Amino acid sequence: MAAMTLYQKLVRTHEVARLDDQHVLLYVDLHIMNEYTSPQAFAGLDERALPVRRPGQQMAVVDHVIPTHPVPPAARVIADPASALQARNLKRNCVAHGIALFDTTDPGQGIEHVVAPERGMILPGMTVLCGDSHTTTYGALGALGFGIGTSEVEHVLATQTLVYRLARTMRVRVDGVLPPGTTAKDLVIHVVHRLGAQGARGYAVEFCGEAIAALSAEGRMTLCNMAVEAGARAALLAPDAVTLAYVRDRARHLSAQEWDAVLEDSRGLRTDPGARFDAEHVLDAGAIAPYVTWGTSPDQALPVTGSVPDPDGADDALARMALRKAIDYMGLAPGDALDGLPVDRVFIGSCTNGRIEDLRAVAGLVRGRRVAHGVRAMVVPGSGAVRRQAEAEGIARQLIDAGFEWRQPGCSMCLAMNDDALAPGERCASTTNRNFEGRQGRGGRTHLMSPLMAAAAALAGCITDVRTLGQERHE
Repeated sequence: MAAMTLYQKLVRTHEVARLDDQHVLLYVDLHIMNEYTSPQAFAGLDERALPVRRPGQQMAVVDHVIPTHPVPPAARVIADPASALQARNLKRNCVAHGIALFDTTDPGQGIEHVVAPERGMILPGMTVLCGDSHTTTYGALGALGFGIGTSEVEHVLATQTLVYRLARTMRVRVDGVLPPGTTAKDLVIHVVHRLGAQGARGYAVEFCGEAIAALSAEGRMTLCNMAVEAGARAALLAPDAVTLAYVRDRARHLSAQEWDAVLEDSRGLRTDPGARFDAEHVLDAGAIAPYVTWGTSPDQALPVTGSVPDPDGADDALARMALRKAIDYMGLAPGDALDGLPVDRVFIGSCTNGRIEDLRAVAGLVRGRRVAHGVRAMVVPGSGAVRRQAEAEGIARQLIDAGFEWRQPGCSMCLAMNDDALAPGERCASTTNRNFEGRQGRGGRTHLMSPLMAAAAALAGCITDVRTLGQERHE
């Protein structure tokens, strides 16, 4: 048999039928839903009187529209009528079909891509689908995860399969060691910047190399989560000791025999020597600095020491127009320095950076310091479990003492589908994954960065190089 990539192995082990040279019928191990991409799918099932084929392999959460006001979980209420209707419909559908739901007032509620891994639902070798593009997150644990559309959600509910178009394969090797002050978030923004917003379009991307192996499981989730911002259809890491330790600690529902099967399967979940990729890239981790986006696409990013580019230096008229549009929307000018740019808001959270590791890093930086006057800084944990752990470890108290708002879990200000949104013209240092126009609120201006960099911006009142925080700023 020819040498195979990890991606090809995952597809092969879930292939129900080969439909043609480009498509297979793919079996789905776990399907995750939220309140805004599932209603039409359930309506389609109802119209044809079809049941959900395998309710036990479905899971649902309310996460996008839920307010994150700091009230007890039992008191959480979605006041917006349209959003409340979405949540009620999801609950009704889940009850009718026997699907597990983390509802509005459930203590386990949180962001789908945080809840599923922390609950031990994601195992190496699985296929995991969700009506959300950041389902690529699960590749961090050696699972094939990707987002699907509403019609595909309906198909999965009815059949537990998907008509799947095969992806091309790409390998991104990151050699060396990340310097102090740089994190998995800086690494992935650097990757997206280098590849471009469409650079991985149509590819399943496998990450490897010394710098990747050194990342924690949570850091790997950050990496795979944002790989989609380069157009990747999937992002993968071969499971290793880090993966298995993370999963074993959370998948406590598995019997000893079941865990032995996971270990056995994991041994083969790696790219064979000699397997060929359609594209390959090699990057040097040692050259990566803390990154900040300056524009309205995640690839429009630079090291924090950089300056806004001059559109006249672009290769063609279309690129020049796009750069000018982004610069104008962000209220910047060519040559403006990123370091020192004032911010109005700081948001720390999301499925990219709302895990306990992220909050620990922030708390370590802000201990004994205060959020700058005039800056509103929010921390939104990725789940109820993360929130409780942060409170038990004293992290929440450190954040509150430093002047941060300590909120309930949810997608929150990652996207303007709930109460947490930017006002027109407000500039935000954000740990989220997208900086599109209006993403965090109509007219809002978003700069993506790591939790450490966002915390530094909160303390300084401006975008600042976390590596120099506490040192005298040079004018």
